Amino acid sequence: MVTVNEMQQVLDRAECIFDMNDINEALDRMAKAITAKLANKNPLFICVMIGGVIPAGHLITRLNFPLEMDYIHATRYRSSTRGGDLHWLVEPRQSLKDRTVVIVDDIMDGGLTLAAIIDYCKQAGAKEVYTSVMVNKERTREPGVNFEPDFTGLHAENRYVFGFGLDYKEYLRNAPGIYAVAKQDE
Repeated sequence: MVTVNEMQQVLDRAECIFDMNDINEALDRMAKAITAKLANKNPLFICVMIGGVIPAGHLITRLNFPLEMDYIHATRYRSSTRGGDLHWLVEPRQSLKDRTVVIVDDIMDGGLTLAAIIDYCKQAGAKEVYTSVMVNKERTREPGVNFEPDFTGLHAENRYVFGFGLDYKEYLRNAPGIYAVAKQDE
């Protein structure tokens, strides 16, 4: 079991790679791009829980056009720092049939989770599916993942990152910035 003291030590050793000013500027850029492309399409924004909740909350308040929101909960990590099998926990309540859907997540890492959610949306009849991520990790995608996010806030090196929705062993999502863990904590 992880202790609060251990998590504080992880935070203390981590490097802040994006502060809240960087994040707010990125969110403003994303909102401008999303507005230009989707303002007249009656989009349904789907927040990917749990990591997407903080970026989605901040992003949605910057969009000044009618939209609907829902959420989906699919995870590969389950308290680990390494992804495993995808587990579906909650499906959207809204019908996706003939909708323009925007998936909002915290990070594009290997891409398997987002790819599975895109596939789910298409199978549910979505007319268009866009992806929006706070952080796009610069790394080789997993086999079979052949897309990049449509809307990206920040680009990060291939390091383990947490904060602003991203977790470290289910903790530190609330860190006010995006941090890279120290080598000893990877």
